[in-house]
Amino acid sequence: MRRIIAIIFVLMVFAFVAYKSAFAASTRYATCDACGLCPTVVNGEAPSCTVDSVPGDWKRCVKCLYPEKYPSTSDPDPSNCDTLLIDDATNLPQSPVKVGRQFTMLGCITSGTGVGFKEGAPSFVQALLNVIFSLSGGLAFLYLMYGGFIILTSQADPEKLNYGRRLVTGSIVGLVFTIGSVFMVNLIGSGILHIPGFSGATP
Repeated sequence: MRRIIAIIFVLMVFAFVAYKSAFAASTRYATCDACGLCPTVVNGEAPSCTVDSVPGDWKRCVKCLYPEKYPSTSDPDPSNCDTLLIDDATNLPQSPVKVGRQFTMLGCITSGTGVGFKEGAPSFVQALLNVIFSLSGGLAFLYLMYGGFIILTSQADPEKLNYGRRLVTGSIVGLVFTIGSVFMVNLIGSGILHIPGFSGATP
């Protein structure tokens, strides 16, 4: 009877060790990554990751949040599920998100020196100002083209000619104010106050 119990015990220990080693050797995936990629993980003898749909801005987001794994020159592939792999030792993702980075509709926002409002706010404001200055400069250029078109098609009509001149003059003044405001904000933010996060580069 003791021999049977010993054999059963040895078989149970062997089965437990084999099960644990097979489980430890298997690849594990997270449910979703930080950029919204949520694939279907099929469990079997070897779990596989199947990507059904990829978010539209996933590649830009991955380059922002995982800069060590995917530098700006790389072309990330969502089908290999690298951002979803789990480390067995720590039970955390193998590719952690870079601290101090956030991907928004304005693009990649970095906090520069650390995490928190004081470090993250300047880079957010810089990104917001870059968008605002770019849009205002683009609108001024479009108005300049529209005013030139009105002048060209006025056919010596004084009202259309004056309207076109006002558009051209207003767009030039708008361009001067936009370029001047970009210069002033960058001069004050990075040149005088040395606020971290202000790059000092004009858009």
